[in-house]
Amino acid sequence: MKFLTDEKLVIVGAAGMIGSNMAQTAAMMRLTPNICLYDTYAPALEGVAEELFHCGFDGMNFTYTSDIKEAFKDAAYIVSSGGAARKAGMTREDLLKGNAAIAEQLGKDIKAYCPNVKHVVVVFNPADITGLVTLIYSGLKPSQLSTLAALDSTRLRSELAKFFNIAPDEVIKARTYGGHGEQMAVFQSTCTVGSKPLAALIGTDALPEKAWEDIRLRVVQGGKNIIDLRGRSSFQSPAYLSIEMIAAAMGGRPFTWPVGTYVNNGTFNHIMMAMETTVDKNGVTVHPVNGTPEERQELERSYQHLCKLRDEVISMGVLPPVEDWSKLNPNLG
Repeated sequence: MKFLTDEKLVIVGAAGMIGSNMAQTAAMMRLTPNICLYDTYAPALEGVAEELFHCGFDGMNFTYTSDIKEAFKDAAYIVSSGGAARKAGMTREDLLKGNAAIAEQLGKDIKAYCPNVKHVVVVFNPADITGLVTLIYSGLKPSQLSTLAALDSTRLRSELAKFFNIAPDEVIKARTYGGHGEQMAVFQSTCTVGSKPLAALIGTDALPEKAWEDIRLRVVQGGKNIIDLRGRSSFQSPAYLSIEMIAAAMGGRPFTWPVGTYVNNGTFNHIMMAMETTVDKNGVTVHPVNGTPEERQELERSYQHLCKLRDEVISMGVLPPVEDWSKLNPNLG
């Protein structure tokens, strides 16, 4: 079975649960034989590499290193889960300061060691902010970097499928936009359930208002629910979706779930947020988000929350003022 490409894919944070699952998923999907595992924690990194060697994959050339220069040399694609994990009782925003600093270094390392990288996916939370910080310091074009926001939309699809006891494939265009956090905007107008518009079902015997609100809550608190059930944050779903994203950037099947992307369109400005997007070999293409006035207001609230987080990172000194971003990354001018 052929590989999608032979170009180098680097998994950052490969010693962790998300990173190790990403590496195995990429190998199983036959994306490239050239997968480099990077992590600062060398013993666990070697353990992950050994496990992957033991899988007996045909044609694979796994390498591993704790030297970032070696890892990023000639990298064409990067997926990074290399931040602190969310623990019980924490929100994504609780990770802000430490992971924003990690994202700053990630961006600087990309600029220093692989400025010709084709696409980067940022997974670690709060992904809207870590993705933004990485983009600014990397010097990449906005279309070359995306963040994992699809997980919120796939959670909405899952909750609706469970409620109606139907196959997930019968839930079409379940969508959340804005922030990858509890202030996300959960849309109903885009979605059909078993060929019926979701909006027409809400408030009826089929889906009472209280049931819909419970579904919304489980979606926005989806990560918390996994922590409550498993005692640790999600790793299988973010690993799979992020590798689907990088596969699309490699020229595989386009990825059509919303991703986090840089937005500066006069309505939403100087921010990374989930939009209606397509990821393919050309990177991220942003499409219009259509919704009801109420949904647009919810999206605006999510945007304003992200602006506060962005401004907090600026006040920490991790990011310069917005007007100076183009000095670090001319593609944002």
